[in-house]
Amino acid sequence: MLETLERGPKNGVWHSLIDKVYAERTLWAAWETVQARDGAGGVDRESIAGFGRTAKKRIEELSRQLRERRYVPQPVRRVLIPKPGTTQQRPLGIPTIRDRIVQTALRKVLEPVFEREFARESFGFRPGRSCHQALERVERLLAEGYTHVVDADLKSYFDTIPHAALLARVKAKVVDSRILELVEQFLKQGVMEEVKGWSPTTVGTPQGGVISPLLANLYLDALDWKLHFGGWELVRYADDFVILCRTQAQAEEVLGVVRHWCDEAGLQLHPEKTRVVDMSEPGGFDFLGYHFEGTARWPREKSLARLEVG
Repeated sequence: MLETLERGPKNGVWHSLIDKVYAERTLWAAWETVQARDGAGGVDRESIAGFGRTAKKRIEELSRQLRERRYVPQPVRRVLIPKPGTTQQRPLGIPTIRDRIVQTALRKVLEPVFEREFARESFGFRPGRSCHQALERVERLLAEGYTHVVDADLKSYFDTIPHAALLARVKAKVVDSRILELVEQFLKQGVMEEVKGWSPTTVGTPQGGVISPLLANLYLDALDWKLHFGGWELVRYADDFVILCRTQAQAEEVLGVVRHWCDEAGLQLHPEKTRVVDMSEPGGFDFLGYHFEGTARWPREKSLARLEVG
């Protein structure tokens, strides 16, 4: 696969990848990753320790099910957890251990296909890229005079990505029908809540899914490249992004470009949280846990503390 990546697949698309997903060594590597991350059990309440006791047998079974097209993911267990800094709660999705393993294996195979063509302005959930690199790029652009900032917020991004449009982006590089079927299964696996029971998922990426960050990056990659070729200075970390401009007029212009793209892509900019910030005036903006004011930044907690003190 690595050799093919270097010379390029035939016609620019991948025709056969499922065998790399169901290979037992891929699933074993995925299990080791899931095991290291730990975490609670899904709807079946099976724990990491419980799976580990019969891991060899379970991996062989998963490989067989995937090979024979019998694998079906279970619904994601949804629980509500406190939302930091508020009295509200936010939903947390917990897939089963077996589904986390298969998603990890799928990501290990798909990530190299898409990663090599992702735009450099994207920093979130990518190999060799980090939050600190994104913050440093923002600092550098501010210092260079890009002091009018589009502080963008996509409303419920992970929960609103249209399935058909997302699958079309996957199909642009992967035409293996069984891989596409597997991705679609995860998109439509549904969620299970203690009070409401099972609910279907008709939009959005799998809650808590290992594959979700990759799919989310893939869907926004078209916006990344649109802004890149337009000469705009974007810094994106997953669904959190800012665009730095030299003038207010440029910032308003690019905000219009983003708004139009989102409308066509079935996404929505948050009307109250999306704004243009003039860094020569008090207020600044928050990005990736830090508050930017002028050309300086500090942890957002300190910014909140200053506001509380008055």
